[in-house]
Amino acid sequence: MTGGTPYGRGGGRGTGTGWLNGDMSLDPEIAARLKRNPDGLVPAIAQQHDTGEVLMLAWMNDEALHRTLTTGRATYWSRSRGEFWVKGDTSGHVQHVKSVALDCDGDTILVRVDQVGAACHTGDRTCFDTGRLEMLG
Repeated sequence: MTGGTPYGRGGGRGTGTGWLNGDMSLDPEIAARLKRNPDGLVPAIAQQHDTGEVLMLAWMNDEALHRTLTTGRATYWSRSRGEFWVKGDTSGHVQHVKSVALDCDGDTILVRVDQVGAACHTGDRTCFDTGRLEMLG
């Protein structure tokens, strides 16, 4: 993570949009609603905005959420590489963000996107294309 506290919180006056505060970090009102894991991360589900298709699960910290809200491009935190990644910067398979919502507990982020190309690193449209698990019973 870059600068500030691990959760990207800072002072400043809210903008009224609920997205930013005066010092360009995540609005404290949004930050206060998030329930993070011990690493400061929240799971983020990417969903195709017009069909409801679930595309992938990734992780966001406060700064990744802030970047997503301010740029309109889905930005995640890579747990394996320890860095931010903007979906599509390398592959060209961009996620244009249409809306972002928190669930009722604040422990999951739903990112509704317009997915260009494959969402999964395997080249599949979604990370859930490998078939269904058989129900036992």
